[in-house]
Amino acid sequence: MKIMVFTEGTITMHKNAIERLREEIVQQVKDKEPSVKEYTSYVPIGGAVKKLTSWKNQGAEILYLTSRRKSDEIEAVRAVLKQFNFPDGQLLFRLGDEEYKDVAERVTPDVLIEDDCESIGGTEEMTITHVNPETKAKIKSIPVKEFGGIDRLENKISALL
Repeated sequence: MKIMVFTEGTITMHKNAIERLREEIVQQVKDKEPSVKEYTSYVPIGGAVKKLTSWKNQGAEILYLTSRRKSDEIEAVRAVLKQFNFPDGQLLFRLGDEEYKDVAERVTPDVLIEDDCESIGGTEEMTITHVNPETKAKIKSIPVKEFGGIDRLENKISALL
């Protein structure tokens, strides 16, 4: 089973979001709080590492999808995943003029976990919203609240489907 999970806002957050209410964190993004752009200082949201490790140990292939496009920013995301011991998995990003939907259609994960993009416009900004209907029918979309984490999701990967 391939599980694609969005990084920023879904499983990681900027350092100045620590110990803030979710609503405050969303507002920080809207207000362009400086640490939002400090990708090397991002931290896991809740028990994301534990949850993803559990899924990996059950046989899931974990694919990470970042919003970053520049190589130094992509490497910063990769470094954070390693620093906090996120389970091994390919870090995907948009190439050239690709949109998120293009990455999802290219990879066609069994499960796509992404946040609801509250800080940047809502569900219209979500990946799954724009995936073509044929591919969308093959993907189980699991939206979560932005900065709400994935802790509440099922522990058994079979239950995700």
